[in-house]
Amino acid sequence: MKKSVAEIAALIGGSVCGDENALVGDIRPIDEAGESDLTFISNPKYFKMLKTTRAAAVLVPPGTVAPDKTLIVVADPYAAFAKLMAVFYPIDHGPVGVSPDACIEEGAVVSPEATVLPRAVISRGAQIDRGAVIYPGVYIGPNARVGEDSILYANVTVYARCIIGKRVILHSGVVIGADGFGFAEPGAGNAKIPQVGIVQIDDDVELGANTTVDRAALGKTWIQRNVKVDNLVQIAHNVVIGENSAIAAQTGISGSAKIGRGVIIGGQVGIVGHISIGDHAMIAAASGIHKDIPAGAVGGGRPFQTYKEWLKVESSKIRLPEYRAKLDKLIRQVEALEEKISKAGEHQT
Repeated sequence: MKKSVAEIAALIGGSVCGDENALVGDIRPIDEAGESDLTFISNPKYFKMLKTTRAAAVLVPPGTVAPDKTLIVVADPYAAFAKLMAVFYPIDHGPVGVSPDACIEEGAVVSPEATVLPRAVISRGAQIDRGAVIYPGVYIGPNARVGEDSILYANVTVYARCIIGKRVILHSGVVIGADGFGFAEPGAGNAKIPQVGIVQIDDDVELGANTTVDRAALGKTWIQRNVKVDNLVQIAHNVVIGENSAIAAQTGISGSAKIGRGVIIGGQVGIVGHISIGDHAMIAAASGIHKDIPAGAVGGGRPFQTYKEWLKVESSKIRLPEYRAKLDKLIRQVEALEEKISKAGEHQT
C-alpha cells in the first residue's frame, strides 16, 4: 500500500513542505529509511540526521527547516507516527464470526459481528459485543462482559461477572478477576475471606502480558478510561486507577490503594495498601511508596522523596566508600587525640 505525502498529511492534520506527490510505501527509522519510506524526528538529538536521511518524507515539529527535504509538519511527530503505524500495518485478526471449534455455553450472548477463534471458551450468561476479538485459549467466565472492539489475546482469563469496556486490549496471559489476597489471622489461621466483588475495566485500557487484576472483596477493582499498564504488573483487590495513568512493568499495587488521574509510575515500584497517589504524580522506577503522595509530586526512592531530595541521596551513594574512608580516618584521629589527652592527664597527676 502506497500513499502520497499529501494523503498522509491529511490523515494526521499536517502541512507539507516539499513534494506532496511523493509516494510512501513503508515507515522506517530515520537511519534506515529509503527513497519510498516515511520517517519521523521528535527527539532533538536526532535532528542532525535530517541532513543524511534518504526518506521520501519526514514527520517533524513546527519550526523545522530543511530546504532539500520533504517535510510533514505536525504538532507532535511521535503521536502522528503512532497513528500512521496503525494505517500502514493494520492487524488482521481473521474472519469475523464464531469458530466451530470454540466452546460457547448455552445462555452466552455473542454478537455475530465478533471474532471468536478456536478453543476459546465463553461461559453461560457472558456477553461478547460486536467487533470484539477473542483469541484461542481465552476463558470468559459466567456473566462477564466484553465490550465492542476489544481484543483479548491468547490465554487471557476473565473471571465471572467482570466487565471489560470498549476498545480494551488484554495481552496474552492477563488474568482479570482472580481472588484478592484476603485472609483473616494472617500467618496463623489464614482463614480465607470470600472475594465477592468484581473488576471493571473502562474503555481504551491496555494491559500488558501476564498482568493480573484481582477482584474486589466487596464492590469493584476499577481501572478507568485510557489507563496503560505494562507487562507483569500486579493490581490488588479494590484498587482504583484513575484515567490516563501509565504504569511500567513489575509494579505491585496493594489492596485498596487509590491512584489518581494521569499518574506515571516507573517499573518495579511497590505501593502499600490503603494509600492515595494524587493526580499527575510521577514516581521513579524501583521506588517504595508507603504513604500518601500529593497531586503533582515528582520523585522516587525507598522511601519516596521529592525529586531534588532523591537526586541528592542517589548521588551521595556512589561516594559512600570515600565517606567511609574519611570517617575511619577521623575516628582514628579522635582516638589518637583522646589517648594523647589521657596520657597528658596522667603525667600531670
